Amino acid sequence: MIGLGIDAVSVPRFRDALLRTPNLRARMFTAQELDSVATYKDAAPNLAARFAVREATMKALGVGLGAFDLQDVSIRSRTSGAPELIVTGRAAQLASQQGVTSWHVSLSHTADMAVAVVASH
Repeated sequence: MIGLGIDAVSVPRFRDALLRTPNLRARMFTAQELDSVATYKDAAPNLAARFAVREATMKALGVGLGAFDLQDVSIRSRTSGAPELIVTGRAAQLASQQGVTSWHVSLSHTADMAVAVVASH
């Protein structure tokens, strides 16, 4: 293992941020991610978990906010339903420099809390 990151996000606070700043969704998430939650009555828990993935990936790479664009990291669902971490742009460059060749990711959320764990190998 090269790095490990974990992050937790308050879903109510994240929901409030999305309501206060309508363009936040487009700045943080890829079109594919937004499409995947478009039919949800309340996408805030799912989006909070996806935001936690970005923070956990930064921690796994040993960098802080601003080291790469938030859309450089995203989640898509495999055919099995398991989440797959997609790393592009500056995040991919940082990972390559550290010798990262694969990722493991786990997401979970309740109505109040979203968490993500990311391991780089």
